[in-house]
Amino acid sequence: MLVQPLGSLAPHLQRVLRSPRAHQAVWRHFPSCAVPHLHTSKNLMSSELKQSDANQRKTSKAQLERIRRADTGSPFSVFTAGAARKRAESVKSQMGVELAETSTVTKVGKSLVPLKPLNVDDWKKLKTESPNKTRFEVSMMEKLLSARADIDVAKSLLVFVTMENGTVEYELLLKYLALCVQQQHLTEILDLYGMMKTRFKILDIGAYSLFISGFSKTDRWREAVMFLDSIKKMVTPSPRNYGDIVISALKHKEVETAWMLFKEMENKNLKPTENTLEAFFDYGKSFCDDQYENKVMYILFYLRDNQIYPGKGLMQSIHSWFESIPGKQWEGHETTILHSGKCPVCNTLLESIQLSVEEYHLLRECVMNDIIQGTDTFKKTTPQELQHFQTFVKNRPPYDIVIDGLNVANIAPKGNQSKILLDVVSYLANRNMRLLVLGRKHMLRGTRSWNKGHMADIQKYADCFFTENISEDDPFLLYATMHSGNHCKFLSRDLMRDHKACLSDQNTRRLFFKWQRGHQLVLSRYNPGNRMKFEIISKYDTIVQTTQDTWHIPYDEEGVERCSYEVPRKWLCLRKYN
Repeated sequence: MLVQPLGSLAPHLQRVLRSPRAHQAVWRHFPSCAVPHLHTSKNLMSSELKQSDANQRKTSKAQLERIRRADTGSPFSVFTAGAARKRAESVKSQMGVELAETSTVTKVGKSLVPLKPLNVDDWKKLKTESPNKTRFEVSMMEKLLSARADIDVAKSLLVFVTMENGTVEYELLLKYLALCVQQQHLTEILDLYGMMKTRFKILDIGAYSLFISGFSKTDRWREAVMFLDSIKKMVTPSPRNYGDIVISALKHKEVETAWMLFKEMENKNLKPTENTLEAFFDYGKSFCDDQYENKVMYILFYLRDNQIYPGKGLMQSIHSWFESIPGKQWEGHETTILHSGKCPVCNTLLESIQLSVEEYHLLRECVMNDIIQGTDTFKKTTPQELQHFQTFVKNRPPYDIVIDGLNVANIAPKGNQSKILLDVVSYLANRNMRLLVLGRKHMLRGTRSWNKGHMADIQKYADCFFTENISEDDPFLLYATMHSGNHCKFLSRDLMRDHKACLSDQNTRRLFFKWQRGHQLVLSRYNPGNRMKFEIISKYDTIVQTTQDTWHIPYDEEGVERCSYEVPRKWLCLRKYN
């Protein structure tokens, strides 16, 4: 059965679709001055690459080979992209279970999806055999959409519905519209808009979003701005809504329209899609004026200020745009930063992970107000206990390391907990560290897991504070660490995500994450009788950054699953030659 375009279907279907009836559905390591002998992996001490001759504009092949071979970067820590996935795989491996990979195959329902258009009798037979006859048409259109079926099959379904019911309801047309947008049948989308605008007085957000996506790919893209305005009257449009129009505007060289919409997204705290940002760099190659270059630089600082990490595609677009700037000799290379914080390509030293004095005081005040004295704190402690702890800390000299006793004691699945904690505390104390161990009162009772002799020895090496058994020790740990000053570190495997979420604004949460990556120690390996290993704390900040003649942009690698509390390992180094 050959099915004609929707715009030229039988007059009966045309009349039905245009009828007036309306229907609306619904520290990489401790400071060397403090702990000069802490054990670290040899591969973390990679030698730095020598700087190229300053007069040589292009990077030599030998240097590029060194850059390519060097897995110089930083150690694999709890904050490194893919660390959470690696831990999960390790746990599954220990349990003898393979971690299931994400399926890339679309699951097909029990009902068969026709491979070619059907006539009315064939559709009627399928409906008769369907277990859900009431929603057969909508369910079938959803299956066609999921299977990315030939659009002619969908059209034949609409003909069947029209012949059987005399009308095609809004919900079914919306599903058909989604199929047209998915497969970019642009003429169909334009025809369908004309029909739906005539028949239905009001369109919903879903319809407007689909029309934005469809119209943005045609010469009538400016009408998508009107659809965007209609959505604004109901809800805040999505980044995808804005992005579709921005991309089209840039494609048609309407830079100011695209920029206005980008700024509008920023004002609404909407994060642009990767494709939207890519468009500014891809289409920007044809705009070589200073004004457009300033806009692109603004976007790079936007990525920095919002701690956004580009994907590989966006990184490549940025790379290509820089190298295309007329009269400016930029050269880019993908690399991994040395443990020292120096880029092996250009020898630039990246920004320190340590907070400035102003940033530290701001964060400390916010942590005290939002986490230590926040509304949730006294659900798991009492004002009296917290006050007692604050007095305890204030009456003692600042600490070098604050230790989450229970967390550290549980590093190994087997072994005596108090012995593990004693080993760690004695190891650090013997390296002239002033320590505070936080624990709970049940640790002092003398049990199989908590030996009284071990606990007495721990109290000889470190100050100890034991809370009530129901108390949460994280606020105590954060208070003691912050109160001791910017040099103080804390030892725990807890990633503090709940506490970071308690902070009042996004900027403070970013400062907390930066402070955490520069101050959290993690015991990554413990074997009784052997030397223990700590993950090295990063010396540099993983954030988009620039100097007079360089840009360094961290980006997400393809195939690496990064959680929100992790940072990328790979960087794009861009260097300008005179």
